[in-house]
Amino acid sequence: MTGREVYRSGPIRYAVAERFARPRPVPAHDTRPSGGEICPQPPSRLDAVMGPPLDRRPQGEDCLNLAVTTPARDAGARPVMVWFHGGGFSSGAGLMDWYDGGALATEGDVVVVAVNYRLGALGYLCLDGLSEGNLGLYDQLEALRWVRTHIAGYGGDPDDVTVFGQSAGALSIRLLLDLPEARGMFHRAILQSAPLAIASRPRAEAAALGRILLERLAVHAPGADPRTVSPAALLAAQRDTALAHRARSGSPLEPPFGPVPPADAAPGPHVRGMDLMYGWNADDMTAFPDDARDNRCDNGRDDARGRRRDGDPAGPTDRMYAEPLTALGKELVRAGARVHAYRLDWRPAGSEYGATHCLELPLLLGTRAAWRASPMLGDTRWEEVDELGRTVRAVWAAFARTGHPGTVRPPLVHHEVR
Repeated sequence: MTGREVYRSGPIRYAVAERFARPRPVPAHDTRPSGGEICPQPPSRLDAVMGPPLDRRPQGEDCLNLAVTTPARDAGARPVMVWFHGGGFSSGAGLMDWYDGGALATEGDVVVVAVNYRLGALGYLCLDGLSEGNLGLYDQLEALRWVRTHIAGYGGDPDDVTVFGQSAGALSIRLLLDLPEARGMFHRAILQSAPLAIASRPRAEAAALGRILLERLAVHAPGADPRTVSPAALLAAQRDTALAHRARSGSPLEPPFGPVPPADAAPGPHVRGMDLMYGWNADDMTAFPDDARDNRCDNGRDDARGRRRDGDPAGPTDRMYAEPLTALGKELVRAGARVHAYRLDWRPAGSEYGATHCLELPLLLGTRAAWRASPMLGDTRWEEVDELGRTVRAVWAAFARTGHPGTVRPPLVHHEVR
C-alpha cells in the first residue's frame, strides 16, 4: 500500500428488519448508533482453508450493517465498489477484517462498501406462512439503495457502482441481475468463483428443508415459536438440517439454506449495455475435498483434495466453475453485455491447496494482520502476497472505473468473451 490515509466509516446501519421479514430503510427517528453486529452463524466450513477469522464480532439480528472505506469524504465522485462476501449463505460478514478495503480504495482511488446480510435460516428460510425466502438477497438490494442515496457524502459516485462478490456473494449478484428492482442500482459486476449449479433451488425443495428445520427446532426448543426462539436454538436446528440435507444430497458444497428463484425475477439477466467480469481459481475445488471425491474424474487420478496427481487443475473445478461460468459468459454476451473472464493461477509455496477457493481474497481485501497464518497462503511472505495483490487490485479498480480490466498480468489470465 501507499502511505496515503483512507477514511473508514462504519459500522453503519443501512436497514432494519424483523425476523423473517423483508428489510426496510432505517426510520428517520432511529438515530441509534450501530452495534456492529453480524448475523448469527456457525463456524465456517472453510476454516481449514482460510483459517478461522482472527477478529471477533458480536452476533445478533441487528446485523444489517455496512462499512465504507474511501480516500476522502469530498466531492470526488469516485467509482464505488460494493462487496458481497461469500460463506455458503451461512457464514461470513462484510465487517470482518478479511474484507478491509483500505488497499483497494487507496491504490485504485475508489470507494469500497462492504455489506453484511442475513444468513442461514434467518436469511433464506422459505416456508409458507413463515418466511418468503431470499431475505438476504433483499438485504443486499436495500444496501444498494442506501449506497444510491448516501454514497456521494463519502466521495463516491452513485451513478458509477460496481458490485463484486465471491462464491455465495457472486451467486447473489447473478440473481440480482434478474431482479427488476435492482436495475439501475449498479452498473458493472464482478463474479468471483460462483458455483452456479447451486445458485438457487426449487421452492418445493426449500420448503421441505424448512419443515425439517421446524422438526429439529421442536427438539431443541419444544413449543417455541420460530419467530421468537433464541438464535442459539435456531442455529442448532440449522446444523441438524444441514446434516440431514447432506445425507440426502450427498454434497457438502450445497448449503441447506440459500436462494430460491425470485418470484419477481425477469426472464434472463437484464444486462444490455452493462460491463461484467467473471472468473475462477484454477484449483477452486481443493477447498471441498469430499465433493471432489464424489465427482472424481473418470480416470480416477484426482487426489484427496481434488487435484490431479500430475499437477493439472482438477476435473471437479472445471465442472463446478469453469464450464458453467463460461456458458454464463456466452449468455451474457447474447443478452447485450460486454464481458471479460479471468482465471487465477497462483499456487502459494508451501500450501497444499494450490489456487484454491478464496485465494483471491487476500489479494483484494484485508490486511497482513487479518490474513496471518492463513493455511491457503502457505509459506508466502505477506510482502509477496501484497505485491501480487497490487496486480489484482489494479485489474479490479480499472474494471470498476472503465468497464475494462486494462493490462492483465500473472497471477491472472484474462480473455474477452465474445
